[in-house]
Amino acid sequence: MRYGHGVRRTLVTMAAVAVAAVGTAGCQPGDSEVGAGGEPGTSGSTTSTPGTPSAPSAPSASGTPGKDTASPSADASAAKCAADALEVAARQAAERPQGTGTGAAVVTFTNVSGTPCVLEGHPSVAGAGNGSPEHNSPLAVTPSGSAAPVTVAAGGKAWVKLTFVQVQGEGDGYCASGADPVTYPTLVVGLPGSGAHQVALDDGVFAECDNTVTVTAVSATEPA
Repeated sequence: MRYGHGVRRTLVTMAAVAVAAVGTAGCQPGDSEVGAGGEPGTSGSTTSTPGTPSAPSAPSASGTPGKDTASPSADASAAKCAADALEVAARQAAERPQGTGTGAAVVTFTNVSGTPCVLEGHPSVAGAGNGSPEHNSPLAVTPSGSAAPVTVAAGGKAWVKLTFVQVQGEGDGYCASGADPVTYPTLVVGLPGSGAHQVALDDGVFAECDNTVTVTAVSATEPA
């Protein structure tokens, strides 16, 4: 019987020690860290949340307005196209008076500079003289339409259309006015503030009557 009581006391003592050990284990630091990380609602998770808002979105928004304001300021500051900023070519117009001369020509101005520039106004036109601008033969110009500034981008184009009094008949032809037709291998086409440019047709010569021409103002739209 004494042995039995001793066993009971020993078992009770061991049980008490085991309970104490379990309680101590529940307070270990490792267990508390796992609980904080695994529970979104614990105080550990709420203190880390303010460090992760979408702060990077502020710099990207502030960079956008700069791009929007650059283009208008560039257009507003564009100067007149210098003579050496332009490359000029001419072709016979698809829509022209009936006859056997040139009838009408479209002149193309290409901006070969690296920056936008402005063309404006109605052109002057002269038949190119041999060897010297002093020998040019100015044509009487009739302006058509109103003029407005045209900003030509780098590599961009603008146009004018020249409509002549048409030559009639075959061979050398004739003019309805009774005058003799005139031919020019090249014309000198000038624009206000942008120089005068000697230009040839891409095919043939300029043939016209009466040394008069109707001209459009510079346009951003290519005429027919």
